[in-house]
Order: sequence, then C-alpha cells, then structure tokens
Amino acid sequence: MDSSSYLHALSKQSFRWLVTGGAGFIGSHLVEFLLSKDQEVVCLDDFSTGNEQNLDFVRAAVGAEAWTRFTLIRGDIREETTCHQACDGVDFVLHHAAMGSVPQSLREPLTAAEINYRGTLNLLEAATESKIQRFVYASTSAIYGDETTQPACEQLIGRPLSQYASSKWTNEQMATAHSAVRDLKTIGLRYFNVVGPRQDPSGPYAAVIPIWIRQLLNQEPVVIHGDGSTTRDFCPVANVVSANMAAALHAMGAPSAVANIALGKATNLKDLFLMLRAGLADRGIDCVAVEPTHGPFRDGDILHSVANIDHAKECLGWEPHETLDEGLARTLDAYVEAQ
Repeated sequence: MDSSSYLHALSKQSFRWLVTGGAGFIGSHLVEFLLSKDQEVVCLDDFSTGNEQNLDFVRAAVGAEAWTRFTLIRGDIREETTCHQACDGVDFVLHHAAMGSVPQSLREPLTAAEINYRGTLNLLEAATESKIQRFVYASTSAIYGDETTQPACEQLIGRPLSQYASSKWTNEQMATAHSAVRDLKTIGLRYFNVVGPRQDPSGPYAAVIPIWIRQLLNQEPVVIHGDGSTTRDFCPVANVVSANMAAALHAMGAPSAVANIALGKATNLKDLFLMLRAGLADRGIDCVAVEPTHGPFRDGDILHSVANIDHAKECLGWEPHETLDEGLARTLDAYVEAQ
C-alpha cells in the first residue's frame, strides 16, 4: 500500500487509538507516529518492560501541542477493569503488550500464559464491548516453530518451540473466534525480527542487535549463538508502523486475518555482525578489532527464518518501504548519539 493512502485517511479525521505496550520499543514508535499525525492516543503500559525514557523521546519528538492528545494509563492487561477503561471511546486498538521473550517464557510459563493469553482475551472482550473499528495485534514468526519450509507462509505452521510461541498462536485463535462469533474485526501481524532505535540492550532477554551495538560501542566481547549461519528476516520498525496503519485503516477481505510483516530477505548473524561493526566504524567508533566468539545455540530458537510477504501485500495492501541498510543506519545513529 502506498503510504499516501493511510496518510490521507489520517489527515481527514482524528481517531482515538489505544496502543498497549506503548512505552515499549515498537509501541513507542506507534505512539510517536500517531501523535505526529494529529491523532489521539491512549497508552496502556505497566512498565514491566516498557520504559519511561521512550515516552520522553516521543514527547520531545512530537512537541507540546501533540502531547496534549496523549493519555497514559499505568496498568496491567491482566486486569479486566483496566482493559475496559483503556478501550472506552477508542476507535482502533494496536495491541503490543506482552511477555515478548522466548527464554523468559521457558523459565516462567505460567506468567507467559497469564500475560499473553489472559491479557489478550481481556482486551478482546473490552474491545468487543466498546465496538472498536478494528483490533490489530502483534503476533510473531516464532509461531512457525519446527516448520522448515522457507520462506515461511501463513498457512504452514509447525510445532511451537516455546511457551511464548504457543501463547501467540493461541492469541491468533482467540482473535479469529472473536471475529467469527463476536463481530470484532481483527488483524494479526506476524512480526519477524524488528529493528530500530529504542530497543533496550539491557537485561538477559534483549534482542541481538541492541546487545551487539552496545558491546561494540564499549569494545566488549560479542557472542554469536551458534556458528553464525543462523538467519533472520530483520525488519526496520518504520515498516512495522506502516503495517499497523495498513491493518487498521485499509485491510481488505475477511474480518479476521494474519499476515507476515518482514522484508522477505534473510540475513545471517555473521553478516549482521559485520554490518554493525562497519557501520559503527564509519561513525568514528573504534571497534574494527572486535571479533565475535561463538556460544551454544539457544533453546527455543529457530535456526532459519525468512518470510513470504505476499499475503500482507494482498490482504493489507502493504509492503515494506525501508530497507535493512536504512533501518540499521537509523538505529546506529540513535545509539551513537545517545552514548
């Protein structure tokens, strides 16, 4: 979908949007985009993984006038009353609150189920009662599990390899059921590996790119899990924002759908490391001597992952507009500026 289509829709009318997990990495980019387009935004976040600093970045980026259209609800999606409060008067829900870590879900399966299953069900019920126009939610490429067909197509699902993947698959089934029996229009976006500014490099469950950038900035040892041949479909966060807009405003066909959101291109971890090291060196960071070491492959991880994005093009009228090189450049600039 040409971005002018949803930009035109946003320019014609101010909607009220609920972004759950709006203080997180992806959520804060959604909040920033919507506020910059004169929309009203409600952010629901319990700050278990969200970050106050992300909202500070958004406020500085959009300015004081736009910030008056922002409402923060500090709360947990596991609380039904909170979900109903957040959905009140909302036109669209962009649901991104979740336990998003595969390793953490293996260690805390009950918590993963409570947040990702029960929390999503609470929001689906609240959104149904509030008669929102469309419920867009974050799903994941982890759903493909042990299915080895590449590129991954929406119809071919393997066995889940983690409680995280299982909970997200359950979310898709719940959303489909609500569309069928509760007249709620839902779109699930199966994100592959999203990259961009504001990914938190701290903690044991952080994504690989912010971890490696921090380590290269500090000339610390970099560990590649496996031999470096593991592949991922890294997708700049700007593409994820446009996919959410397409899903909310221009999705076509059935009232319920899921679609892969990615570039449709595989990058192996060894090449990714070299790209990050070269990019930081170009920005004056003394890291060319840093060489990676190799650790064991992590439980619950998929060896190879790349998406077929044809369905997103057909169903949502969406396709990526930012390349990996462009997305990494934005990311590196942000981390270098912040140090």
